[in-house]
Amino acid sequence: MSLPFENDDEFTYANYLMVPELLTLQRCVSHDPETGKPEHDETLFIIIHQVYELWFKQILHEVDFIVAQLNDDQISAAQNHLKRVLKILKTLVGQLDVLETMTPAEFASFRSFLANASGFQSAQFRELEFVLGIKDRIEIDWFSGEEGERLTARHRSPTLWDAFVGVMHRQGAPVPAHVLNRDVREPVVENVEIQAVIIERYRDEGFAGLCETLTDLDEGLQEWRYRHVMMVRRTIGTKMGTGGSDGAAYLATTLFRPAFPDLWAIRTAF
Repeated sequence: MSLPFENDDEFTYANYLMVPELLTLQRCVSHDPETGKPEHDETLFIIIHQVYELWFKQILHEVDFIVAQLNDDQISAAQNHLKRVLKILKTLVGQLDVLETMTPAEFASFRSFLANASGFQSAQFRELEFVLGIKDRIEIDWFSGEEGERLTARHRSPTLWDAFVGVMHRQGAPVPAHVLNRDVREPVVENVEIQAVIIERYRDEGFAGLCETLTDLDEGLQEWRYRHVMMVRRTIGTKMGTGGSDGAAYLATTLFRPAFPDLWAIRTAF
């Protein structure tokens, strides 16, 4: 998209970042019956979740770059950008600290106005799950239009794990053909044969470093999931989530289900 500036004088901080437009995007739907104004804490709720979506966009941008770098055997560049994603995940966890300053009563003051809107409907987070190989939890037909098209494309595309396995293969590791040629529409699952290949190569410091960074990524995602579950529990307890989801009960089912199970399974081998 080209920027609509005719000369350098019009190219300002606010114009470049579209700050005026950005600050109009927090549209509260609640209203206090006494004052007619939106409930105070809804603005925080909206901003936190909008920022999450921006970070999800950046993570997807980074992971796509990482996959491309791995496919080109640019291991160092891929690892550097993996470390950037780790820092973003830490930021996502930190944002929950801000959200948890809102009491259950404050959330309840506007929760009913959210109707069927739910974080469960975040297409970008589902894209992130797909690109990491978690393809067994979400039905694509829950999403429509451009979101559905994006998710369909992600579902049919190789994952970050597939790119990692490809690196091992090109470096001469005896990766089984059925692993290299797996159906990428299926979730990544444990495979004892690929585990044996990884264990044998762990003596290579560079390879081990890449594996550990991928494990850090997986752990970071799981840390965010755990903190998210606890935030929901302290805010709404065991109530059903907005949009008809099971709330904290559903979120708890996502815990301790790693994206890269082989990197966890090998830990007992050393």
